[in-house]
Amino acid sequence: MDIDKYKSLISHTYLFNTFSTDEISALFKDEYCTIKNYNKNSIIYLQNEICTTIDILLEGKVTIQKIDENGNILTIASFKPGDIMGGSLAFSNNNEYPMTVVAEAKSSLLHIQKELILDLCQNNRAFLSKYLESLSIKALILTDKIKFMSLKTIRDKIVEFLTYEYHIQNSKIIKLDMSKKELADRFGVQRPSLFRELKKMKKEGLIDYDHKSIVILDEDRLF
Repeated sequence: MDIDKYKSLISHTYLFNTFSTDEISALFKDEYCTIKNYNKNSIIYLQNEICTTIDILLEGKVTIQKIDENGNILTIASFKPGDIMGGSLAFSNNNEYPMTVVAEAKSSLLHIQKELILDLCQNNRAFLSKYLESLSIKALILTDKIKFMSLKTIRDKIVEFLTYEYHIQNSKIIKLDMSKKELADRFGVQRPSLFRELKKMKKEGLIDYDHKSIVILDEDRLF
């Protein structure tokens, strides 16, 4: 296992940013960790598969997906290099993956046995604090995600998305870091349905858009 290739990345992740690169090399031994490579569109974990490791995405992009009763693929979450997966699930009494985990691009993951995490929690108070804080943050994100997905209409989802990005980007020009297809997946709708609603909102003078951004034209009526 070539952990030295990724020790700089790992030392900049939230959980391990108190460890030096030398400590990272010493910490991740073969008996506790493995690095696996996945081709694009490979299934990393099937729904209902048992979670036994905490994973760090080293390269590529990974998504959590759910297929609804109409066959629509709903992207619940996306992960980029440095993100950690399975932190809460591995220690749950019901530690089955509730959804399918897929490599959106060619990806490499570091799979960490939970015994190493337990040892760190017992022997490193700073790590324990970070681990508990990361679980709390993810719980809040999940709550927001459930609230977002419970909105009934496509327009509701678009407005919620624009409201959030408007405050984060502090601009009426909302720059998109995803394609319209990825945005539709995030909303849990088909791409043509998203485009129809965007066209309606443009015709009403609420927004304008191109492939890179959405411009808020009438803030008062939109929000």
